[in-house]
Amino acid sequence: MTSIDTWQAVLLGTVEGLTEFLPVSSTAHLKLTESLLGLPVGDDAVVAYTALIQTGAIAAVLVYFVRDLATLTVAGLRGLVHAPTRSTEEFRLAWWIVLATIPLAAVGILAKPLIEGPLASLWVVAASLVLGSLYMAAADRRAARAPRRDDVGVRDALLIGSSQILALLLPGFSRSGASISTGLLLGLDRVRATRLSFLFSVPALTGAGLYELKDAAGAGAAGPLLLGIAVAFAVSLASIAWLLRFVARHSFSAFIGYRLALAVVVVVALAVGALAA
Repeated sequence: MTSIDTWQAVLLGTVEGLTEFLPVSSTAHLKLTESLLGLPVGDDAVVAYTALIQTGAIAAVLVYFVRDLATLTVAGLRGLVHAPTRSTEEFRLAWWIVLATIPLAAVGILAKPLIEGPLASLWVVAASLVLGSLYMAAADRRAARAPRRDDVGVRDALLIGSSQILALLLPGFSRSGASISTGLLLGLDRVRATRLSFLFSVPALTGAGLYELKDAAGAGAAGPLLLGIAVAFAVSLASIAWLLRFVARHSFSAFIGYRLALAVVVVVALAVGALAA
C-alpha cells in the first residue's frame, strides 16, 4: 500500500487549502502534485488520502461562516413549526441549499465509476481547465455589462448549487469557479455570488467527506493524514478570507490566464511523456 510521508502531507495539505476555494480546481492541482511526487494517482490509499484531507477545507468553511450557517440552520428548522419564519430569506435559502444539493449528490453517486475512472485522466483535466476558463470569461463579460442585483430566487439558488456538477464530472473545471460564475451570469454581484458559492459548498463538501470516511483505514498512517488535514484547514481559512476581498474589486482574468497556462503545461507534459495520464 502506498504511504504518504510527512513532507508530502504538508505539500498536499497546502495545495488542497490553496486551491479548494480559489477558482483554479483543487482536483486538477492535487492530481498533478501527486503525479509530480511519483504517487500512483489511482492507488486506493492515495485516493482515500486526497479525499480525506478535504475535511480540513470543510472545517475551514464551517468555521469562517459559522454565524451564517447557524442563522440558516436555525431559520430552516424553526420555519418548519413557525409560519412567520417561512417568509424570511434565511428560511428560503436554507432549504434551497438542501434542494440544490440533491441533484449533485445523485450525480456523484451514479457517476462515481466514471468520475474515478475515465474522467480522472489528466487529459480530461487539461480540457476541463480550458472549458472552465471559457465559462469564467463569459461570466466576467456578463458582470461587466449587466446591472448587478442582490435578490436571490429559487431559480438562482438551484442553478448556482447544481452548477457544481460541472466540477464533479470535469476535474479541472473548478467547483468554486462554476458556482461563482453561474451567480455572475444570473446577474448577482461578485461578493454575493462568492458568498453563496461558499454556502452551497458546505453540504457538497461535507457529504463527500463523510462518504469517504469509509476509506479512512486505507489512507495510511494517522500522523500524515492528520497533518495534511490540519495544513489544509489553516491554508483554507486564509484562502477564503483573501478570495472574499479579492473578488470585490477584481475580475477572473488572473485566474483564467493561470488556468490556460497550466492546461498548456499539462498537455505538453503528457505529450512528451513527462506525466502519465
